[in-house]
Amino acid sequence: MNALTGFTQPKSAHKAALNPPATPLLTIDPYTSIWSFGDQLNGDATRHWTGQPQQLNGLIRVDGRTFRFMGNPSFTGETIVPSAQRQTYQARYLTNKPASDSWTTLDFDDSQWNVGEGTFGSRNGDHTPWSTPDIYVRRIVTLDRVPDGPLLVDAIQNDNYELFINGERMTKVSGVSANYRLTPTNRKASDVLRKGQNVIAFHSQNMSGPGFVDLGLVEERVLNYKPATQTGRRMTATQSEYTFVAAGVELTVTFMAPLLMTNLDVLSRPVQYVSYRVRSTDGKTHDVQLYSDASAELAVNSPDQLVTWRRGRAGRLDYMRVGTAEQKVLGRKGDDVRIDWGHLYIASPIEPGTSRRIGSLASALNQFEREGRVTDLHERMPRLVSDSLPVLATSMELGTIGNKAVERHLLVGYDDIKSVEYFGQPLNAWWRRYGNMSMERALEDADADYAKVKIQCDTFDKQLYTDALKAGGTTYAELCVLGYRQAIAAHKLVAGSNGEAFFFSKENFSNGSIGTVDVTYPSAPLFLLYNPLLLKGMMEPIFQYSESGKWNKPFAAHDVGTYPLANGQTYGEDMPVEECGNMLILTAAIAAVEGNANYAKQHWATLTTWTDYLIKEGFDPANQLCTDDFAGHIARNANLSVKAIMGIASYGYLAGRLGDKLREKEYIDIARDLARKWMKLADDGDQYTLTFENKGTWSQKYNLVWDKLLKLEIFPKEVAQKEIAYYLTKQQPFGLPLDSRKTYTKSDWIIWTATLADRPADFNALIAPVLRFANESPDRIPLSDWHETTDGKHVGFRARSVVGGYYIKMLEQKLK
Repeated sequence: MNALTGFTQPKSAHKAALNPPATPLLTIDPYTSIWSFGDQLNGDATRHWTGQPQQLNGLIRVDGRTFRFMGNPSFTGETIVPSAQRQTYQARYLTNKPASDSWTTLDFDDSQWNVGEGTFGSRNGDHTPWSTPDIYVRRIVTLDRVPDGPLLVDAIQNDNYELFINGERMTKVSGVSANYRLTPTNRKASDVLRKGQNVIAFHSQNMSGPGFVDLGLVEERVLNYKPATQTGRRMTATQSEYTFVAAGVELTVTFMAPLLMTNLDVLSRPVQYVSYRVRSTDGKTHDVQLYSDASAELAVNSPDQLVTWRRGRAGRLDYMRVGTAEQKVLGRKGDDVRIDWGHLYIASPIEPGTSRRIGSLASALNQFEREGRVTDLHERMPRLVSDSLPVLATSMELGTIGNKAVERHLLVGYDDIKSVEYFGQPLNAWWRRYGNMSMERALEDADADYAKVKIQCDTFDKQLYTDALKAGGTTYAELCVLGYRQAIAAHKLVAGSNGEAFFFSKENFSNGSIGTVDVTYPSAPLFLLYNPLLLKGMMEPIFQYSESGKWNKPFAAHDVGTYPLANGQTYGEDMPVEECGNMLILTAAIAAVEGNANYAKQHWATLTTWTDYLIKEGFDPANQLCTDDFAGHIARNANLSVKAIMGIASYGYLAGRLGDKLREKEYIDIARDLARKWMKLADDGDQYTLTFENKGTWSQKYNLVWDKLLKLEIFPKEVAQKEIAYYLTKQQPFGLPLDSRKTYTKSDWIIWTATLADRPADFNALIAPVLRFANESPDRIPLSDWHETTDGKHVGFRARSVVGGYYIKMLEQKLK
């Protein structure tokens, strides 16, 4: 396999064609989550999963020649066309589609259009009211000069915008961004703008919520260094490894995230590793130095924030740290946001030849290129991140390199001070639950553990791949590797006031909710497999919410807030059948994995209330949302009915585990009776319908998988097998559609649906297009779980924990 275009697995395992759309580099939690989008580590700036640049840059200097191996160092340069945030402007606009497609060109007659001032929107403070579904804006700007650098768009929007410059389409951006966000156009400013008059035209859409749009244009300044040649990359569950060659030496860079679920102290410790290994490849000796930096972008939500920094020591480590000057701890919530409290730390062992510098990106890089080192200077602070981009830079003198490899490592950490607010109480991360832990101590411990953790990660990675291979084959094993770090890093492990473990999820790029039940549900298989305590930590806040009286409805809440503030549900609408079924099924799954129902016993009264609700309301659901809420409201949802039936059966199963055989029989009988009725109402000959008594419709019945895994025997086996046979006739190039309404799908549900299959060939046929999506999707972003089956484009969502659901086939093997 060509190492430039695919990842390989542990060296003892099969080499497989996995080409992730983005590669995890640092995956501590939803805030410290940095990825390399696309194939090459030095092809672009490294980014937060949201897409905002959070730069990690790396250079290697061989015999005085400098090569770039990580990132593509750049910073914001000249503002070419200011947004309304920087300067008010007037433009012409319409809220109906223009009669002519030439509305984006300079010579178009817009004299009959309305005149308004940016921003356009329905929020308080927007200068020009806009409350319709669409708006079309033309802005004429006169430029005295045009810079030559890459062109960035500086925009806010809800929900989408499409930009044209002088009639040429530049970019299309989907989703909501309430903060100004820089988006590359992949064009040089001088290629699309000209001296004199230009027209900046954009079309924005608003699907729901407050509409708003505004944009400007900015130049990006890129510091050009010759790239080293990437010759290989290898991704395992906990590690991403890249190899490069340059001027007769080979460099191996490894990012290691010790997310080992058997050791929660290490898993929650907010420190990860970047290691370097250099050797000669041409039989000669070479003089080699290494440079790495981490930008202050990692510690802010947006580059218009002020940061301060300092140096310090922790045992045998020297560290640098940077954070915002304001430090509003837990002061920001939402979806497309990044942490702006606490501090980023870069640490390395104190040894000869290692030096450090805190200062502007350009000055640090230039000094290293000239001298092969960086030296500490006292630069002005506080400073805006957008002001020359402050970085924490480390240089390492490796000396004369021959055939024997030389190794070094860095530690990257983030101290968030307080992690989550839980009903008004700020909570500590799990690693500092006893109150006597400091970030300096965490760095020391992480460094002392490095060799041991490396062995543990290598061992775990090989075992996971072997187990996944045995459970579902090569394609399945690749998907499990792909989802591991993403699933864990979309959570934060914190300590409750009673010492309990809370494992809070964040709904990445969906709505930013914290502790969402119908995100917990698809994520659960990974944690059931490796440590059910973490699943309890996902469910416990929902149980406590109900049992505290703060949530007094007879069904489970949807969430406990908006990340990181877990102060009560913020989602605008309940999902009563969905969430009750989820909580009951997962409680039963915990009992199956642990061999007892002790956890269910702690919450028996609440589980009973939810079961009673499902018996009353769950079988033939009213018009409501389910976990696939993006598909809209639907009544008589057959798959949601399956969830209700399985929830009732799960309660009976739990009763039996607690020794109440009479109650077990009563509720299992209820579930089986409902299953017989379900088969009649959903019957459509060769398959079962999307909604009851709605012939010609169909849907994935992924909720049936728990009947198989828990061995409940509620539905006859032929129900699932009839569905599988039908699904195989509905396959598209990139997967099985979710249902008959649209061609999009959810990849987690495909894996659940495939697990219903009894024949390995059917399982493989259903999951193969999911791997093809990951490999070939034109959207090279952290893995999306919601994509189009026809062309492989992502529809929405990214970097979400629900890919933990890929592990359901391995869970099936465990429960056997």
